[in-house]
Amino acid sequence: MRLATAAAALATLALPASAGAAQRWKPDIAAAAAWADSRAGAVTFAVRTEDRVRGRGLDVQRPAASVFKAMLLVTYLRAARDRPLRAGDRALLSPMVRWSDNAAASQVRNLVGNAAVVRLARRVGMTRFAIASIWGLSRITARDQTRFFLHIDRFVPRRHRAYALHLLRTVVPSQRWGLARAIPHGWRLHFKGGWGSGTGAVDHQVGLLRHGRHRVAIAVLTVGNPSHAYGTATLEGMGRRLLHGLAVHVTGTAGPAEGALQQGAL
Repeated sequence: MRLATAAAALATLALPASAGAAQRWKPDIAAAAAWADSRAGAVTFAVRTEDRVRGRGLDVQRPAASVFKAMLLVTYLRAARDRPLRAGDRALLSPMVRWSDNAAASQVRNLVGNAAVVRLARRVGMTRFAIASIWGLSRITARDQTRFFLHIDRFVPRRHRAYALHLLRTVVPSQRWGLARAIPHGWRLHFKGGWGSGTGAVDHQVGLLRHGRHRVAIAVLTVGNPSHAYGTATLEGMGRRLLHGLAVHVTGTAGPAEGALQQGAL
C-alpha cells in the first residue's frame, strides 16, 4: 500500500505543473453572460477544451458571414490533398483568409462546390450547419464552430496543415480586433472573423488558442450591434471575460493580454 502511494506521488511530481492547472481552468461563463446582457444586440458564445464545451445559446443559428471562409479554406485544401499547392492556390487562399477577400471566397466556393462544404461539416460533426446559395448567409452555431476549430488542423491534409494554420495566424492587423486583442499571455490565436457589410448587423469571431500542447477553441457570434465598432468592443469584452485566468493557469504568469486596450475601456 505504501509503495502504491509513493508511486502515485512520484507520478504526480513528474507531471508538468501546467498540466493539472490547465485541467482546472474554466471559462468565466457568468461574467461573459453578464457582459453580453449589458450590450445592445444578441450574443451567443462557446468555449471548448478537450473535456467539454461551455457557453450560452450554443445551438442558436446565426448567419456565418466571413467566418464561413475558414470552412472554405479547409474544404479547398482537402481537395488538394494529393498535390503540392501552386501559386494560383495561394493567390486565392491567402487573400480570402488573411484580409477576407470576398471575390476570392466566391471563387473558392465555386471551385469546391456547396456539397463539399456540407461533407466537411458532417465530418466535423456539426449538427446545426446549413448551407446557403449566398455563402455568407449560411447558418452556423457557436457549438459547431468550436468543434471545428479545436482541432481544425486534423481536418486538413498533413501536407497543408502548417499553411492553413499560418493563414489563420496571420490575419492582417486591421482585422485583428475583438478576440485578437484579448489573447492571454503566451498563447497564439488562429482565427477568422465575420462582419457582414460592416454595419454591426453581424460581428463574429471564431478561433483556436494554442500554447504548447494546450488548446482552447472559442466562438462569439453577435447580431444587431449598433455599429461595427460597437460589435468589436463586445467581442473583445467577451474574450477578456471568457479567457480570464487562462495565462495564469497554463503559463504560470499573469502577463498582459496581447494588444490590451487602455485601462477601463471594457
